[in-house]
Amino acid sequence: MNNENNTVRVRPFLPGDLATLLPLNNAAAPGVSALSAEAMLDLINSALINIVAEIDNVPVGLLLCLGDGADYGSPNYIWVSERYSNFAYVDRIFVDETLRGRRIGDALYAELFRHFAGTGRSFLCEVNERPPNPGSLRFHGRLGFQEVGKADHGGTAVIYMKRDPEPSPGEGAQ
Repeated sequence: MNNENNTVRVRPFLPGDLATLLPLNNAAAPGVSALSAEAMLDLINSALINIVAEIDNVPVGLLLCLGDGADYGSPNYIWVSERYSNFAYVDRIFVDETLRGRRIGDALYAELFRHFAGTGRSFLCEVNERPPNPGSLRFHGRLGFQEVGKADHGGTAVIYMKRDPEPSPGEGAQ
């Protein structure tokens, strides 16, 4: 699977993906919170969209996004919900650590932006400031996310980031 010629494909989450994605999610902690299978499935079922990256038909990453009005008690989601409407909140994005640097995260986000182009939906996320996650800050900054707030949760601290809505395909291109 580490062959550089293998093509990354993005697609919607399928029920059989959980067994492969759950260990990848938990290996990505503390960048994302570790979950039980039941908790991850609950989150997937309440998501606005779940985008899977795969190589050779094997899931290697996930972008899980919640919309406004979700029944989700995360303090970060609550912070976003209190300040924004019509949003796509990226609760988690992770990629198999052995495949990082192959722009798989870019492919996941490109599909998210394409999917919601023209809807007026802003994109929001948070990145750990404590423990520090400078790679994620650089990654999200490169994708056009800008800091819109911070929160200190005691053991962790986060930076909230926002990217403006995507225009409709063809909008602005004349």
